[in-house]
Amino acid sequence: MLVKDIVTGITSHRCYTHPVFDHWAQNAPSTEVIGALFHHIRRFCDSTRPGLNLPIGLQKIGLSQGSELLQEIVESEEDHGPQLATMAGHILNRSCGRTLCPDLYDQTAVEAKLQEYSDRVLGSLPGYDHRTGLMPQTRNAIAVFERRRDTDIDSIYRNLGTTLALEMISNRHLIPGEKRCLIDSGLYGTSIDEPEMHYLKEHFGETGAEAMHEQNAVDAVGSILDDSNKALVKQGADDFLNTLSSLWDLLDAALLQSGQERAVAAATFQAKQPA
Repeated sequence: MLVKDIVTGITSHRCYTHPVFDHWAQNAPSTEVIGALFHHIRRFCDSTRPGLNLPIGLQKIGLSQGSELLQEIVESEEDHGPQLATMAGHILNRSCGRTLCPDLYDQTAVEAKLQEYSDRVLGSLPGYDHRTGLMPQTRNAIAVFERRRDTDIDSIYRNLGTTLALEMISNRHLIPGEKRCLIDSGLYGTSIDEPEMHYLKEHFGETGAEAMHEQNAVDAVGSILDDSNKALVKQGADDFLNTLSSLWDLLDAALLQSGQERAVAAATFQAKQPA
């Protein structure tokens, strides 16, 4: 029942139903905006993969079951960075109808292109760091996962809450959302069976990696949760949900602005046509 209370809190948070991916599908953003979005999404996702000291910390305080479950997630995520870069480059190429990323498997080159677009679209905003291409919202979301370096018992409980919220959001919101805007929308003429979309195929659905990660996180939290640590676990979940919501708000604003610009351009073009 305690785990159900935490799960209910996560599904009730506004992050769980954030419209960012629906707006992506509806607004058909420009190639530059797509690149900027992918830059921040992939930098956030990169920060979530390393377990850092969390599995070791769990082991040291005698929570071996939780440690093993978390380590399975870490090992499963090991090669997903290059796959995400390949998918992002593929979508960029499809978006503009020409080859912007000639080698989709050159992770460094693709990620440099993503940051280039982030610099163009978001670089004038207050707090933007041109060295990393990150906004404060992205840095705050990343910082939550840096806490996995801390091994005091309170941090371990908070980090478990963060992990549970991450895996639930990834499985039920982020990956389905990416499928809606990248495949189901028809904007890019893509199929989940294309080799360039392997990242999405591997993560999506009841047999995908994220479903396994969510179950592992539920089991890990369930193995330790009691009245003495419930508040810390909840705090860790909320810390993640609040920072990710702020990041989604930022990216959503870029999407909506892109949609408005396209609408204005289309209306201007139509007005110039002969009656």
